[in-house]
Amino acid sequence: MSIEMIVPLEVGIACRDLPALRRFYEITMGFSFVSEITVPADKSAASGLSADGYTVVRLQTPYGERIKLLAPRTPPRAETPSAYILDRPNAAYLTFIVADIDAAIATLRAAGIEFMTGAQRVEARPGVYLAFCRDPEGNVLELVQYSDIAAYRPDLKKEGQ
Repeated sequence: MSIEMIVPLEVGIACRDLPALRRFYEITMGFSFVSEITVPADKSAASGLSADGYTVVRLQTPYGERIKLLAPRTPPRAETPSAYILDRPNAAYLTFIVADIDAAIATLRAAGIEFMTGAQRVEARPGVYLAFCRDPEGNVLELVQYSDIAAYRPDLKKEGQ
């Protein structure tokens, strides 16, 4: 028996500078604000998230996926990024499938984001283009463009179908 999921996936991201990361995801990445909640120390300690409380901001994509930016009262220390994403244990990244990867790269570069894959997209295999960068706190983001998105995600229907 498997777990029954009832809403789109949500991802939690620990952060040091909540206002700056929130601006990045809202303004640059196009997420919409959903809510902001402060959790006191007694509740956050019991949850296993933080010993002394935290604030969580929920943001949502136009498709319903959400990210939760979590800022503990005592911010986590910054990690030194490794040269390769998979060199780090527990490596994780967010993937954004985009219509125009070149435009997305340009938008992020204009916002001061540097790309791990260089200034140009990489063709990972025929018709699949990608680029990796880090958000302002060092979290890895992947941009992907598929020449034939219907072949990759036949489960998704276009509007009007």
